[in-house]
Amino acid sequence: MHHIFVIASFAASLFLPATAAPVNSRNVTAPSGGDISILNYALTLEFLERRFYTEGLQNFTAQDFQNAGFSPDFYEQMKTVLKDEQTHVDFLAGALGPNAIQEPTFSFPVKDVHSFIGLSSVLEGVGTSAYLGAAPAIADKSILTSAGSILAVEARHSSYIRAALGQKPIPNPFDTPLGFNQVFSLAAQFVTGFAPGTNLPFKAFPPLTATNPTASPTYHAGQGNVVLTNAFQNAKNAGSVTEDTKVFAIFFSGLQTYYVPAIRSGNDYTAPIPGEDFPKAGQPAPAGQVYLVLSTADGSESNTVSDENTISGVAILEVDN
Repeated sequence: MHHIFVIASFAASLFLPATAAPVNSRNVTAPSGGDISILNYALTLEFLERRFYTEGLQNFTAQDFQNAGFSPDFYEQMKTVLKDEQTHVDFLAGALGPNAIQEPTFSFPVKDVHSFIGLSSVLEGVGTSAYLGAAPAIADKSILTSAGSILAVEARHSSYIRAALGQKPIPNPFDTPLGFNQVFSLAAQFVTGFAPGTNLPFKAFPPLTATNPTASPTYHAGQGNVVLTNAFQNAKNAGSVTEDTKVFAIFFSGLQTYYVPAIRSGNDYTAPIPGEDFPKAGQPAPAGQVYLVLSTADGSESNTVSDENTISGVAILEVDN
């Protein structure tokens, strides 16, 4: 049985401060290989999206979409999204020339139209966050402009699909930038293999599975918990934690980073969902597609979240405020 805790009592019981800080205060370092690595990073994501939409639109017909409750023109709009992703692949591969990686192989957990569209919403949100997070590391300003142009289209895709799912199309006044390894960790779960000779300078964190005790697909800001299933055992097996390690659930939403103490129960960690005025008056609540990692960082000035202190991630939560 998972108990419901309010954030104040949760933090007080640990004698640990819960904090929030702007996510854009983190330094962004270009990967080895510079802009070529960044372009191949983007190409990997576009390969993934192209394959995802190609398979989905081959497996499901326009009638299947209507039977699932989507409008008659929705299928045609998804074909436009696929065309956009194909254009992005062609553009990035052309810019890279002989430096372009070959397409990886992918597998997607899609069983029906609803799971296809649900995952498409997640992927478009991740794509937006990927381009946004990579922007400060791009040296060539013409590449930066092109990346910004693609980012804007990914964000349009995301809003359109969110609206079709009955979610808020614009849940946050800011999109959420993610780091290279955070995005690579999300993409890696769909990659079944890279072509021989592929050498990307990114790593995937140990996976993190988030479960809502209410079984709802949506979390509510300032209410309830998220359970991170088997996360302690996974981190212990990786040598990242011991039973005495203080662990924080780090939520990324818009330009905010929320540091929330995580409580261990057996092999799981549990953390409350931060809300408005957390941890201080005027702090916005997390909203929309929210990203979560586990870390040993507590959010103090000298101990902010980084790849080095991340022990697992990235989980994705849909949060309504």
